[in-house]
Amino acid sequence: MDKDRIKGAAKEVKGAIKETAGKVTGNRETEVEGKTEKTVGKVQRNVGEAKDQARDLLGKK
Repeated sequence: MDKDRIKGAAKEVKGAIKETAGKVTGNRETEVEGKTEKTVGKVQRNVGEAKDQARDLLGKK
């Protein structure tokens, strides 16, 4: 498993927590930061998944 998958998933979770905390406290800035971090994590996780798929394809030949 690619390290980007793991780091991306962790960022997604951290962002979701931050987003929720921002909503609960009414802190719009924290909420937006959380959404942004969650999105960055999702992109990073997808990059890691793509690397894994490429590695699997190249390894099967």
